[in-house]
Amino acid sequence: MTTTKRSWAEPYKIKMVEPLRVTTREERERALREAGWNTFLLRSEDVYIDLLTDSGTNAMSDRQWAGLMLGDEAYAGSANFYRLEAAVRKFYGYKYLVPTHQGRGAENILSQCLIKPGDYVPGNMYFTTTRAHQELAGATFVDVIIDEAHDPTSEHPFKGNVDLEKLDALVKRVGAQKVPYVSVAATVNMAGGQPISMKNLREVSEYCRAKGIKVILDATRAVENAWFVKRREKGYEHKSVAEILRETCSYTDGATMSGKKDLLVNIGGFLALNDEKTFEEARNLVVVYEGLHTYGGLAGRDMEAMARGIEEAVEEAHIRARIGQVEYVGQRLLEAGVPIVVPIGGHAVFLDATRFLPHLPQVAFPAQTLAGELYLESGIRAMERGIVSAGRNRETGDHNYPKLELVRLTFPRRVYTQAHCDVTVESVVELYERRRSIKGLRMVYEPKYLRFFQARFDRLEG
Repeated sequence: MTTTKRSWAEPYKIKMVEPLRVTTREERERALREAGWNTFLLRSEDVYIDLLTDSGTNAMSDRQWAGLMLGDEAYAGSANFYRLEAAVRKFYGYKYLVPTHQGRGAENILSQCLIKPGDYVPGNMYFTTTRAHQELAGATFVDVIIDEAHDPTSEHPFKGNVDLEKLDALVKRVGAQKVPYVSVAATVNMAGGQPISMKNLREVSEYCRAKGIKVILDATRAVENAWFVKRREKGYEHKSVAEILRETCSYTDGATMSGKKDLLVNIGGFLALNDEKTFEEARNLVVVYEGLHTYGGLAGRDMEAMARGIEEAVEEAHIRARIGQVEYVGQRLLEAGVPIVVPIGGHAVFLDATRFLPHLPQVAFPAQTLAGELYLESGIRAMERGIVSAGRNRETGDHNYPKLELVRLTFPRRVYTQAHCDVTVESVVELYERRRSIKGLRMVYEPKYLRFFQARFDRLEG
């Protein structure tokens, strides 16, 4: 008896639509030239399928939209803050909550609270804004992720794992008193959306607690990480995503959160902590940087939407479809021979620009080039994650040269259909077929901080 594999469908139906405009190549050439070949500087009205980021670009549910009508816009003591606080305690398990306008607000406050000039912050690969706030507070970031994370072809199921030997070597070299916390991301964005295993996180926690070092979780996509643990780690296959998420957080002392990702909102974040002393300092600083401690730069309605998003994020039908859409695109690209990071990550498919454009040296910005060419080809907007994002060495002033030179096709949650996925695949494949004709870029403008947001480029000739 033969069985036929059934098609899957999104676990939601569409109630409202936003029309999309298909541009001509001439229009896209003009738009990209005006944007200096930086997809961040394109106007959204000139974009057909927007895969720049999953940050704040998600579609909220009818229940979340209904929650907006329950916004308590009191300056102090908003009812929505207390509902958000209760949801964080229930699903993440942390005692104390400081709301912020988004994740980088939480990163800034945390860095101000915990870092002293001369400190070192180890982490499982850098993230741009996280590292920037750590460095602005006077710390040096040290990458302690396993070597497999820097290899886009490695099939390691948990490429987000911390290398305990690298961590221990750093602590022995600088002393535990110089390491305020270990920064653990789940999943690891810059590695290709790769998860950390529960076993590894538990070992990191045990090591750090013995040394008196805190563990801080970047929980931005921790729900997606929980799904990978459920699918890949022995002993978790029968646990719910909510249970796995709560256990993940139990091995940490606090978390920064950009609610604009997992939590399905367009704005919002928080800093969650277990230590009362750190919380009191953070609650004081949020008044300086963001707003009162019961709104943290957010409207009450936004806190309400985030509280409801926390509950929806752990629904297994939702997370299965969310990651399933990414897997679908990744598998189709692999079948077409397009080089991508494997295993396929949670929030995005990462094109390996080094193998896609092997004739371009890294100094010619192959990932930035590829993102621009994809827009020219199809109107699809993607993001560079390579030498531009890595910035410059603070001591030498030269570019940092990461081993991974990637273009991120990032899928907003509950936004695009299977047909959009197919168009994306076909566009990338067509670009891959003419890859040898693609020329690189030179940088003509570079801002001081987080240059990938605003840098400008020109096409190289010859």
